[in-house]
Formats: sequence, C-alpha cells, structure tokens
Amino acid sequence: MDMTGWIPLLLLVAVLWWAIKVYNRLVQLRNRISNAFGQIDVQLKRRHDLVPNLVEVARGYLKHEAATLEAVIQARGQAQGAAKTARNQPTDAAAIGALAVAEGALGASLGRLMVVAESYPELKADATMAALSEELTSTENRIGFARQAYNDQALDFNNAATQFPALLVARLTGFTPAAMLQSTQSEAERQAPRVQF
Repeated sequence: MDMTGWIPLLLLVAVLWWAIKVYNRLVQLRNRISNAFGQIDVQLKRRHDLVPNLVEVARGYLKHEAATLEAVIQARGQAQGAAKTARNQPTDAAAIGALAVAEGALGASLGRLMVVAESYPELKADATMAALSEELTSTENRIGFARQAYNDQALDFNNAATQFPALLVARLTGFTPAAMLQSTQSEAERQAPRVQF
C-alpha cells in the first residue's frame, strides 16, 4: 500500500478517535447530571419524610383545618410520584418539568399550612412544630443548592452537546439537551413582591 492509501485510513482513524472521545465526554456529563439529580432526590426525600410528621403535629391543633392538611398530604403524594419518574429520567424535560410543578404545589400547600399555623399560638409555640419547621426550612435551602448544582451540570452538558462539531456526535448517538430546573413557572411569580403598610 502506498502513501496515498494510508492517508484516508489515518484520517478515518482520527475521526473515529475524536468521535469516541466526544461520546465518552457526553456520557460523563450526562452521568454528572444524574448525580446532581440524585443530590436533589436525597433532599426531596428528606422533605417528603418531614411532611407527615409536620401534618401529624398540626392535626391535633388544627381540627378545623382538615382541608389544608389534606391538601398537603395530596401534594406530597403527587410530588413523590413525580420525583420517582424524574429519578428514572433525570435528563428528560417532561419529567423534570412535572417534578417542578409537583414540588411547586407541595411548597405552596406547605406555605398555606404555615400561614394557618401562625393563627394558632399554641401550635406556633409547640416545640415539635418549631423543630419540624426549622428542619423544613433547612431542607428547602438544601434543595435550592442542589437545584443550582443540577442546573450547572445540565448547562455543561447542553453546551457540550450543542456545540459544533460535537453536535454531530450527540445527534447521531441520541443525546438530547437536558432540562433545567426552574423555581418559577409563570411571569407573575417572577415579579418582585409589593410591600404596603
């Protein structure tokens, strides 16, 4: 074989080596997204485990607020289901979107529970309720940090998978952009609150 026969072969080997390197990088980045979602999932489980305890403590004081307590329990169940789906598909935009909606509903129902709890001085003064509320606040902060880490990993993956020429390998091997977690779902939520006295 003469030199002109080796050049196309060497070029083909170089392109294959490059494609394998790009593919492995995309797999590594996708695995980082899964790991980052795993960190969110740990905090969500912690949150979901706190909710029944919080409801049980409040139930004794809030006998007339059964609808609020049931809304929290129902929202928790929906959030757990969405988390299970997202856990199996941490880069799927629909699963991550459904999780964000379900967790938003759980957060809203927990917020309503806390507002109702403020109306009951005995409940507000209960040591167990105070400890659970503090633990829930701490967990919410951890969820926020875990979401930020997830979004950072998703951004790295999306950048790698959508830049040319790696885009060619990503599309040929089925890599699609990862969904970002967003804390707000509408324009109204993005508006700064108005404080009036």
